[in-house]
Amino acid sequence: MYNTFHPQHPMSLMDFVRAAKSCVKGIDPKTLLNKLSAKEDLLLIDVREHGEYEAGHIRGAYLVPRGIIEAAADPAYPKHLPELCNARNRQVVVYCATSGRSAMAVAVLQMMGFKNVLDLDGGYARWVADGMPEVHEATF
Repeated sequence: MYNTFHPQHPMSLMDFVRAAKSCVKGIDPKTLLNKLSAKEDLLLIDVREHGEYEAGHIRGAYLVPRGIIEAAADPAYPKHLPELCNARNRQVVVYCATSGRSAMAVAVLQMMGFKNVLDLDGGYARWVADGMPEVHEATF
C-alpha cells in the first residue's frame, strides 16, 4: 500500500524550499527599502526566531516565527496576529535569514488566501550585505 506521507524518496528541506520558491515572487532589498522609504502600505513579516530578530532586523517588521505563521494568519485561531489576518489584500513582504523559511511561509500565506505576498530575495543576510539599514535592540 502506498503511503503519501512516506514516499519512496523522502523530500529534503531544500526540496521544500525549491518547491516554495517555484511558486512565489521575490523582491530585492533595494526595492523593498524604496517601498519602505516611500511609506507604501505594506506589512513586513520576519519569520526568523526571537534571538535572530533581537540580533538585528528591518525596522517595522513584525516577528512571526515560521513555526507559527499558519496560526498567526488564521483569524479563527485565538492567538492570531490581527495585523497579519487583516492583510489578505495588502502587500506583505516576508523575510528570514537567507529566504528559505520565508519562501515556505509565503507559499503557505498564498494558500491561505493572501493576494500579494513577496519573499525578500536573499533574506536578511542579503539585506545586510547590501548595506541596508538594520535595527538592533538591546536586551537586558
